[in-house]
Formats: sequence, C-alpha cells, structure tokens
Amino acid sequence: MSGDDLNRQIFKEEAYDLLIELEGALLELEEAPEDMDLVNRVFRALHTIKGSGSMFGFEEIAAFTHEVETVFDMVRNGGVQVTPVLCGLALRSRDQIRAMLDAEDDEPVAPETMRDILDGVRAFVEGDNGAESSGESPSIEPASDSGVSENEPSTEEGFLFDAGASEAVHRYAVTLRPVGAEVDVDAVEGFFEELERLGTLKVESGHRDTGNGWELSLETEASRDDVLDVFFFLDANLKIEVAEDVADAVGPEPDLTEAEPFFSDEDDSVHIPMLGEMLVQSGDLTYADVAEALNTQMDGLDKPIGMILTESGKVAPEKVDMAVKRQGEARDRAVGKKRTEALGSIRVAAEKLDYLVDLVGELVIVQAQITQVVSERHDSVLTLLAEELERLSDELRDSTLGIRMLPIGTSFSKFRRLVRDLSADLGKQISLSTCGAETELDKTVIERLGDPLVHLLRNSIDHGIELPDERVAKGKPPQGNITLSAEHSGGEVLIRIVDDGRGMSSEMIREKGIERGLISKDAELTGKELLKLIFEPGFSTAEAVTSVSGRGVGMDVVKRAIDSLRGIIDIDSKPDVGTTITIRLPLTLAIIDGLQVRVEDEYYVIPLSLVEECVELSRSEVEESGSGQRILYLRGEIVPYIHIREWFNVEGENPPIEQIVITGVEGSRVGIVVDTVIGEHQTVIKSLGRVYKDVEGISGATIKGDGSIALILDVPSLVRRVVAESR
Repeated sequence: MSGDDLNRQIFKEEAYDLLIELEGALLELEEAPEDMDLVNRVFRALHTIKGSGSMFGFEEIAAFTHEVETVFDMVRNGGVQVTPVLCGLALRSRDQIRAMLDAEDDEPVAPETMRDILDGVRAFVEGDNGAESSGESPSIEPASDSGVSENEPSTEEGFLFDAGASEAVHRYAVTLRPVGAEVDVDAVEGFFEELERLGTLKVESGHRDTGNGWELSLETEASRDDVLDVFFFLDANLKIEVAEDVADAVGPEPDLTEAEPFFSDEDDSVHIPMLGEMLVQSGDLTYADVAEALNTQMDGLDKPIGMILTESGKVAPEKVDMAVKRQGEARDRAVGKKRTEALGSIRVAAEKLDYLVDLVGELVIVQAQITQVVSERHDSVLTLLAEELERLSDELRDSTLGIRMLPIGTSFSKFRRLVRDLSADLGKQISLSTCGAETELDKTVIERLGDPLVHLLRNSIDHGIELPDERVAKGKPPQGNITLSAEHSGGEVLIRIVDDGRGMSSEMIREKGIERGLISKDAELTGKELLKLIFEPGFSTAEAVTSVSGRGVGMDVVKRAIDSLRGIIDIDSKPDVGTTITIRLPLTLAIIDGLQVRVEDEYYVIPLSLVEECVELSRSEVEESGSGQRILYLRGEIVPYIHIREWFNVEGENPPIEQIVITGVEGSRVGIVVDTVIGEHQTVIKSLGRVYKDVEGISGATIKGDGSIALILDVPSLVRRVVAESR
C-alpha cells in the first residue's frame, strides 16, 4: 500500500469514529437544543472531517461537510436556533458522508440526495431568518460554466459549494521553517497545493523545491483556523499573521465581555490566537486599536504588529512581551496535546487482535502441558519455573483479553438513532434511555450482539409501545419509554431492554401457539414457558404484516444468535404494564476459568463463574431418600441435581462417594453430580463441529495439559432441563 493510500485509509478510519461521535452528539442535541457544548461537539466533528478530508484528497466530502459546518457555525454565533428540523438534516448529512466514505473513489454517491439535503439546509436557514442575525447564509448556488475555477470543488450535478463570497478576503503572511536537517520536499509540495486550493498563493522567498524554509503570501476568504488546518500534520515551525484584509480590513467591534478564552484545558482544538487577539482578550487594547495598527501595517510599514502597537503608545512593551509569551505557551500546549493524544493510543486491525488471542490460547495450552509434565518429574527447580510460567501466562491472558474489551456504550448511539427514526415512521412518541454504557464486553460479543438487539428494539417499538392516543386512553403519558441497560454480574454481563408498553398476554400467546401447532390444546405450561413461545420460528402476535414486523421472523433468529454466544435470554411481561427482556452473556468467548471434573475416564469443565460450592453425596443418602426424586437437602434448602454419568451414558459403576458441584443460574440452584472434582483449569474454548452442535449440555471443548480433550458443560441448558423436570 502506497503512502497516499495509507493516509487515505487512516482518514477513513478516523472519519468513521467522528461520524459515530457526530451522530451521538446530534441525538443529544435534539433533546437539549440550548446546550452549546453539544453544538461545539457537532461543529468540531464536522470541522475535522472537512479539514482532514480536504488534506487527503476527499474534496467532495470536504465541500459537502463545509456547508453543514457553516450552519452550525451560525448556531454558535447565535444566528440560527437548533430545531428538530436542523438535527434531522444534520443526521441525513452524516449518513451521506458515511455513504461517500464507503463508496469507491470513482463512484458517484446519490447526488440527488446531496442536492436535497443542501436545499433543505438553505431553506432552513432562510426560513429561520438566519440572515437577519448573521448577515449571511451558506451559499449553495448552481455553478455557471464560466464561474468555476479548476481549483474549486464541484459535483457532477453542477453544484458549487463555496465558502461564501460575502466574506472578507484576507491576506496572510506565512513563515514556514521545517524541523530537522532532512526535509521531504515532495510532502511539503502537497501542503503548497492545499494552500492553492484556498486561494492565491505567492512564494515571497525560498523556492518550492528546496527545504530551507519559505515566506509565503496567501490571499483567501478562508479563516486563519482553516489555514492552520492545512499544516496540522506538518512538523515545522509555523507563523501565520494577517497581513491585511483586502475587502474589509476594519469591521464592527465585537462584544468581548463574555468571550471565551482562546485556549483552555477543556479546549481540544488547535487554535493559536493572534497577538492582537491576545491583547484584546486581556483588556489591554480595543478591537479598534488593533484594526488601526493593521491599517498602519498595510500602508507599507514592514514592521511586526507588536512593534507598531508598542510605538503607538497604546500598550506597554511588557504587555506585548507577555502576550507573545502566552501565545507561545498556547501554541506549545495545543500542539503538545494533539501529539500526546496521537501517541496515547494506536489503531490495531481486528484480525491482529484475534490472532493474538489465538496465540495466547495456544500458549495457555502449552503451559498446561508443561505443568502436567513437571508434576510427574517431582523436580523442585522445574516446579518453580512452571509456577512462574503459569503466573506470567495468567497475566498475559488477562491483559490480552482486556485489550479486546470495549464499553458496550460504543453501540448505544446507533440504537438511539433506530428508536428516533422508527418511532417517527410509526407515528409514536418514544424516548430511549441508556444505563451502564461503560460496561465492558468482548469485542466479538459486541459485534455479534448488534443484530439481536436491533430485532428486540424494533419489536418493542412496533409491538410494545402504543400510539399516543391509546396510551392516553390507558392513563399513560403519550410518550413511551424504552430503557437499554447493561451491568456486570459475576462473570457475566446482563443486558436488559425494558419498555412500558402494552405487554404480552399469556392467553393470547397460548392461542397463537395452538393455532400455529406449536403446542397442543391440553398442554399445561407456566407463564414463563408460554412467553418463550415467541422465540419459536414462525411465531408472531401481530395482526397484520408491516414493514417492521409480523412475518414471524426475527425472534427465533435472536434466540439462535444469543445461544451461539453461549448466552441466555429471558422474558417477563405483564399486560398494559410492559415487557422486560434480559440477556445474560459471558464476558468473553475465548478463554475462561473453569472447574475441571471427572466422570469415569471422561473429563469435563464447568465455567467457574457459575460454581457456588462443592459437597459430597454418598450412595446411602441417595438410597435413603427412596422417593426417586433427584434432590439434595442442603442446609435446609432443597436442591435438585443431575447425574452427568447418566446424562451422557458413561459406562461404569458409581463410586461410593460422589461430588456434587452446586451451580447457580437465573436464580435457581442445581447440583451436577460427578465422580471427582480435580480443580481450577484455564479453559481455552474450542468450538465443536456441526455433528455436535445440537448435543444438549455441551457448549464447546478444551485441550488439557496431556493433550486429551475435555468437554465444556452448557450449565444453563442443564439447569433449565432439571428445573423443568422438578416441576
């Protein structure tokens, strides 16, 4: 991959992250339109996409993004108010930018959609009378044949995205001194080309194909921040001063009584204030004083602006020196912060992480084999080395798995967008609240969990939440609520979807089940068992098929997806109160701590997170019960149990004293009877072939230290079977 291709790929990856941030900020802004912090988050995301896109050759993305960014700049300046219409247009713009990123370089992306969005932006600004407050609006004008220069981006539809001809034309003096003895002249040439796209560039001193430094003059409508963005990735000593404003050197004096500081610890933008700005901000000068000094400089005086201000007698030299020092500190802090952020984290391809986890899994297996061999040698030195190796492999395993852990909240923003759009399509008022977004889960689990959660949320929106009129008639508020939460519970993560909708009637589900032949008329099922019928293929309670649901496809897919993640899904619902769907998932699908047990010559592993305790069971206790029921009286509590020997038809005689491993799942305690409990075991989970995928009670396998196979018990399915039989 060439350097340009690599840079473009890096831009795409960062842009995808920024689009996620942008979508989340817009959805929050729609609910809190007065929150200027959210406005600034939206503006910064758009500004970064625009600047970086232009730098790496994504001109169409940069031009399109600039138009939307301009509107939010007007919002920041008080010219336009945030409304749901603006947020909707911005969300559509976000989707358009995503489509443009996904497209091939020579593939046009829905120009009619782009035109529609920009027409909507223009209509919004004009409809909100934004021009009265700001004096300008985003210019979205059709380009004439003679009015488009070769450096101006345009679309195939003939639209030109301009920065706005009504803005003042600035002339900047740019001093550029590369850092280091060796200078990549070809790379610097790219920055010259970027400057030429902004306006008219003239090299005052130095030559473009040398690396000794340059004095440049740039005449452009772009702001100083836009010029700074061009040099964002160039390691150089940079100085940019306003030489003159060609069209409008002196403007009205702005109100600085409540101006924000030019740089603060919370500001994550790279904005280096000009000297005049610093002095105005500190109260040493007025805007008119700075404008007068700029006019003096324009009259031909080849002096720095600081010297002109000092000689005018309007500001003391020490004030200027202090401002220069503060300006340098602001530059160092801003650039240093950006470099620290860049060095503080790195991007790693997902397949590399997967390969690393596979290698760690193999290492764990080899470590177990070494421990097995050492235990047979009875060598104290080897034993110490094996114990140290085991400690290091444990730490390496935890560290590697920790790298793969991501907060589940990274996927929450797309669900908020889903609820927003779908509820609007169905004419419902629904708010989505989230809780526990910081809960971490394995990357693979999060990726595979996305589709099931989408299905569940769509069903809550369509089947669960009623229309506003229906809710009011039931004495409920017109707006329905859906809560999506996540939390840790031992070695599992619990994900809940709770709605306050119409709920589900067990009797209706029973009738539908009989109608579809899923159960017989005389079947006796509990309420929980009836609710689980909704996960059967082809089952649906919808009276009519819609674009959202009603075909009986979806919930069975959800069940299979959760099962493939070794998870459990449970449902609880009350008519006219609401529905709660709970998903239990393991933290990771790669390596777990397990309890190794033996039955005859067969070995099994029970996930340690489900184990509560181990007790003995003698044959006399079983014979004395005499009832034929497989129950254990444990400290006054009745605990049902299952014999692994009988469950898997393991040949051999039961030992006089067996071991019962007490497990806890879904609030139920069930014992698993084995011959011997061996001890804890690091379990590298290996999937079984298709032949064994439907074997109830087995979720996978692992390789023991001696190279033999141990089966991993699917405890939840065993518990469900035992609890059902005990009833």
